[in-house]
Order: sequence, then structure tokens, then C-alpha cells
Amino acid sequence: MAEIINRVANSGLITLNLEKDFPQGEIKTFDLKDYLFHGLILKEKDFRQALKALDWSAYQDVNLCVFCSTDAIIPQWAYMLVAAYAKPVVQELYFGTEEGFVQAWYSQILKQRDYTEYEGERIIIKGCSNLPVPPSAYMELTAYLQPYAQSIMYGEPCSTVPVFKRPRVKK
Repeated sequence: MAEIINRVANSGLITLNLEKDFPQGEIKTFDLKDYLFHGLILKEKDFRQALKALDWSAYQDVNLCVFCSTDAIIPQWAYMLVAAYAKPVVQELYFGTEEGFVQAWYSQILKQRDYTEYEGERIIIKGCSNLPVPPSAYMELTAYLQPYAQSIMYGEPCSTVPVFKRPRVKK
């Protein structure tokens, strides 16, 4: 009986999984539209009272995305007031939607990495994630790896899509 050889494991390919960098903790939203008077304006006195009465413990250790989903004009101080109440209890505070938060999260994480360890390596950026990894993360990771990697592929080791291959230098 012939020995079974795992050619993928012996191939020297390095698989990077962006799911591992997904923000930890729950992501909740805080929509200022819920505090608008007649859906149009924000009244300072009423808004301050509403924020003071709000049970902020519901946002304990979450990633909080603050935005207004309507086309109302929201004064700058409104977001500042939310920050003043939320910051002591939340894990992360972000201006924008949940999708924007995840994009910004990945952008920050990917920008901080040292990619020199991938010099001359053959990289697979894992696909088929169970978490909503934004397309921007795949794009940014590719751009950061390109100056170093010999090749970049997308997918799974058994089935990849070639994305980038460094031309061979003729001697």
C-alpha cells in the first residue's frame, strides 16, 4: 500500500485567513434618527435627557457604530454627546455603519503588519469565510503583500485563483 502524501502541506504555500482578524465582540449600532423631533431635527434639551436616561450598560464592551440613517442635519455636538456617554462602557466607538466599522478595522489591522516575512513566498489568501470579511480587506492585503510575495492566490489550497505572480528575472 502506497503512503498517502499531503502535497498541499508539502507545497510551501502559506495560507492567510482574514477571518482571524475579524473584530472581536458584538457590534451594535446607535442610530440618531431615533432621537429626532418629528424625524427632522435634534432638540438639544430632549436629546440630552434621552441620553442621560438611556441604560448605557446595554452597550457594555461592544463595538458601537454611531450614525444617522435619515437625511437630517445632525449638529457635531450630538455625536460628541454620544461619545461622552458611550466611551466609558464600549470596547470600540466608531462613527459610521457596521459595514464601515469592519472596513476601517481591517484597514487599521492590515496597515500595522510587517509583510517582509513574506519575501519570496507563495501566498494563498483564504476564501469562503463564514464571517463578513469586506472585499476591501482582500484588496488591501493583496496590495501590501505584492511588493514581497512571489505569488498571491485566492481560495483554498486545493482550488485557487491566481491573482499575482512576480515575473522571473532572466540571468
